[in-house]
Amino acid sequence: MKLSEIKASLSNAEGVNFRLPDGTMVPEHFHVTEVGIITKDFIDCGGTVRHERIVNFQLWNANDTEHRLKAGKLLNIIALSEKVLGIDDLDVEVEYQDTTIGKYNLGFDGRDFLLLSKQTNCLAQDKCGIPPAKQKIEMKTLGSSENCCTPGGGCC
Repeated sequence: MKLSEIKASLSNAEGVNFRLPDGTMVPEHFHVTEVGIITKDFIDCGGTVRHERIVNFQLWNANDTEHRLKAGKLLNIIALSEKVLGIDDLDVEVEYQDTTIGKYNLGFDGRDFLLLSKQTNCLAQDKCGIPPAKQKIEMKTLGSSENCCTPGGGCC
């Protein structure tokens, strides 16, 4: 999700809730302890220099179980971060402490923000010798007349 999409979702939200990939909810007394920009400059395994910028939210649970973050308060935190840090409309990543610090992409289902699992990937597959994924064909299409040789058809 882009930051603008999060702000639009918050402007109509009754509450601010985050759901983990396994369906459990982040405890409702969480805090957003950071809103910032993460810049990553690196070289991939194919030798290409890459630059990434992403907005980062950090969620944290404390023992103040009566705390509730309101949508308006989060919008104010985002606005201040945009002003002070010069944050652009970038993709947003969320850090959340579970058994270790997890990094998640963000989605929204109309009610809750969804912490979506991130995956690693090789960015230079064409230079690493990784074969392209095989195209999947449905078995039922193999027998159709347009994809099959017929006796006397001249294809074999």
